[in-house]
Amino acid sequence: MLKELKLEDWKSFANATLYIDPLTLLIGSNASGKSNALDALLFLHRISQGIALFPAIAGDVNLPALRGGMEWVCRKPERMFRLTITVGSHQEQQDYRYELAVLVNGTRAEVYAEALALLTYSPRRKSPKEKLLFQTKQEEANAPGIPTYFSTGTQGWGKRHDLNRSHAILSQIETLNVKRETIEGAKLVLQQLQKIFVFDPIPSHMRTYSPLSERLLTDGSNIAGVLAGLEHEHKARVEATLTHYLKALPERDIKRVWTELVGKFQTDAMLYCEEGWEGQSMHEVDARGMSDGTLRYLAIVTALLTREPGSLLVIEEVDNGLHPSRTHVLLDMLKMLGKEHNIDILATTHNPALLDAAGVKMLPFIVVAHRDEATGYSRLTQLETLDQLPKLIAGGSLGSLSSRGRIEAALKREGV
Repeated sequence: MLKELKLEDWKSFANATLYIDPLTLLIGSNASGKSNALDALLFLHRISQGIALFPAIAGDVNLPALRGGMEWVCRKPERMFRLTITVGSHQEQQDYRYELAVLVNGTRAEVYAEALALLTYSPRRKSPKEKLLFQTKQEEANAPGIPTYFSTGTQGWGKRHDLNRSHAILSQIETLNVKRETIEGAKLVLQQLQKIFVFDPIPSHMRTYSPLSERLLTDGSNIAGVLAGLEHEHKARVEATLTHYLKALPERDIKRVWTELVGKFQTDAMLYCEEGWEGQSMHEVDARGMSDGTLRYLAIVTALLTREPGSLLVIEEVDNGLHPSRTHVLLDMLKMLGKEHNIDILATTHNPALLDAAGVKMLPFIVVAHRDEATGYSRLTQLETLDQLPKLIAGGSLGSLSSRGRIEAALKREGV
């Protein structure tokens, strides 16, 4: 699983680290840097798919640009950013650290430096033992290939390969003649990046028929096609779970949520639910008649039920469209399904009601994005590290502290 992400000169960040837990809530005022942090995860996911660095930032015909595109991907006035992630390995006492520095120059984005290291922990050592599996070296800045050295198990830089600067080295390793240890490490990190799913369900996109699909799209538009395409018994279990979690959401009585194939060729599907009021007859409603909040909620549940184990589900404004009285339902669902399906969740919110539902038990897993008062750069601070936290908690609930700006004020006082 992805454990942490370090951002250096990425958008509004000078130097910040985002720690990722099974459920992490990212809070902060508008323009504090929350979306910028999520964009780094989206960028890493794209390059893990083999997409070149430039279109991964600027987009192309089939890919939207990151917010701000090439012009704003680096913190001004820098022309290079660096992202570093820590990923858990199959061995309990080992992690992988992957580092990528990208040089941005007008219409070009190239690898400036890249490295993968195996970290081994020991009770007798304060810091982990590091073994470099590969690293780049800037010898000829204008050369078409970037010299990359791979560990051979002996002293020295290792075996050299000149690789493509326009793509991440990580995605070029599989076909090389290098040590199996390096190939397996690179493969594991790639797979973890490929399991990042930045999800922005858009209700208006879910109200029409959708083709049968294997994987959920980032806007949730094919939710009906994904559910209808499941194997029969799996489909029945997923729809039963959807019904179970939707029942707690609205005031009306929900009997069933399901999908059906439609059309002459039975290649499209529609989402339905059976609803009514207690003591009255039930009636069927398709996705065109469902509320925005209901559709977003169903899409999030579907993502948790259909993503592969080990995924990281990233959701911006996770409670958008939900009534404040139902935020505890959303939070309980995220905790339960995330744990059951081994999926980590990173979600942003502005909603005081969701923070109240989270309560003090969630304090270790709440991260505040905020601006440095002196420089204006974005920072990420774990809420539990504030010295003034006990006094803050004594003065009100998390939601009220957030809505009154007390958290940001405490950050400024402590100079964090």
